[in-house]
This record gives sequence, structure tokens and C-alpha cells, in this order.
Amino acid sequence: MLHLASRSPRRAELLSRLGLEFGLLDLDVPERQAPGEPASDYVRRVAREKAGAGLLKVLGSPGAVVLGADTEVILDGRVFGKPADAADAAEMLRVLSGRTHEVLTAVALVGAGREAQTVVRTRVTVDALSEADIARYLASGEWQGKAGAYAIQGRFEMHVAHLDGSYSGVMGLPLRETAGLLRQFGVLPA
Repeated sequence: MLHLASRSPRRAELLSRLGLEFGLLDLDVPERQAPGEPASDYVRRVAREKAGAGLLKVLGSPGAVVLGADTEVILDGRVFGKPADAADAAEMLRVLSGRTHEVLTAVALVGAGREAQTVVRTRVTVDALSEADIARYLASGEWQGKAGAYAIQGRFEMHVAHLDGSYSGVMGLPLRETAGLLRQFGVLPA
């Protein structure tokens, strides 16, 4: 059986679009970038750690496969994780304003003696945001718990001038690439 190692309702919604049944695993895996760790290595590591921690929870289940994912916003080598508070979110949005950043989403799939992983890179260009734009967005609350302080599938989408890559990847789970991994494991029919 497939298990999703994530608390994210967005990831669960996206995975359900593939028409699969899956269980949800509530894990607490630290998401801290090590000093000097490149962003791509960081997202790969966290996705793998989530999947591995999930697999440890379901080891007694024959044929268990666990999917872990991590999404981060990166600009100028800086990883913009989840904001600590509204002031942190406002600062992130000011830095992203009028610029193009990358969103990296790593997906790891693990089973007994098997592992596969992919990283999807998407470039997102944000309009120049006024202080009023930022204040309105912060008031919506959508920024809470979101890498880079925004949810592309919500009100922030009106500020996205251009996207080059995977929209579902920016949401938290690149469906095309995830489906490919699931086919490799025989979870999704070829």
C-alpha cells in the first residue's frame, strides 16, 4: 500500500488526483538546512528523510511504499522556508517582489530495499508588490506554513507574472514526475 509522509493537505489533494488510495503518515521530520548545504541537496535530503521515517512506521505492512516530498523557494542561493511570523513573511515577499526565483520540489519514494527520487525545478516570476499588496496578502493568512510565504494556488496567483516548469510542483507535488516514480514501483499502472 502507498503511504504519503506529509501533513500537507495540498500534497494529499494532488496525490489523490492520480486516482490512488493511500494512507497518511503524520511525521515530525526536522527541516533545517545544514551550514553550506546546497539547496538542491537540502530538498533531496529532507524528502528522503520524510520517506524513510514513514517507512519505519509501516515496516510491518507487506509491500508498503512511502512517498516523501519537500518544496523550497530559492533566490540567490538563499532558501526561503516557512516564515516564522507575519513580519518574516512580509520580508520574504519584499525580497521576492519583482524578481524571478526557483522552486525546488524533491520527491522520494521508498519501499523495502528500493528507493527512487526526483527533483523538479520551476522558475517563478513575481510582479512588483506594493506594501498594500503585501498587507492584503498577509491578511488572507495563506502565507502561513508556506515556503517562501506564498501559496501559488491561492490569492497569490494573481501576482505571478510567469511560471516556467511545474505548477503542481510549486504547490508541493509535481504530478507528472511523481506518476513516473509510482510507475517504476508498480504502484501506478504503466
